[in-house]
Amino acid sequence: MTDTARARKLADRIRVVVAETLQRRIKDPRLGYVTITDTRVTGDLREATVFYTVFGDDEERAASAAALESAKGVLRSEVGRQTGVRFTPSLTFVPDALPDNARTIDDLLAKAKAADAQVRQASSGATYAGDADPYRKPGEASEEDQEAEEGPGAAGTGSTDSKGSPDA
Repeated sequence: MTDTARARKLADRIRVVVAETLQRRIKDPRLGYVTITDTRVTGDLREATVFYTVFGDDEERAASAAALESAKGVLRSEVGRQTGVRFTPSLTFVPDALPDNARTIDDLLAKAKAADAQVRQASSGATYAGDADPYRKPGEASEEDQEAEEGPGAAGTGSTDSKGSPDA
């Protein structure tokens, strides 16, 4: 059985070590503004996937990916030195889809805001289809209630008692 807490702690430590090493030791000019967003370690602690984002266009992303691949050995040895685990996990760098997902969500929110504005504009001069307040309030009798109380034979021909028989 794998210890997920241990894998999670190791993943957090690897994320910090890789980020600090990229900032302090790696001097590759191809390496752009890289942010390490997440790290996941397999249950047997043999493989680590490091997710990263790069600020810039596609060319800068490709250059940063090549720089990370070339610095993989230095980063792995630094991870092994600072974590002290028996087997240093192999590192795999994967571009994170977080910026693309955020951009998609922003686009959807902008569309929803535009649709809300259209509905608000269309409803600004609209009037109610029925009464402004369709709910009855206590103590008020509507026209329908008054007609029902008077009944169809309300011309004064006679009344009935509670059993429906005519009064004499």
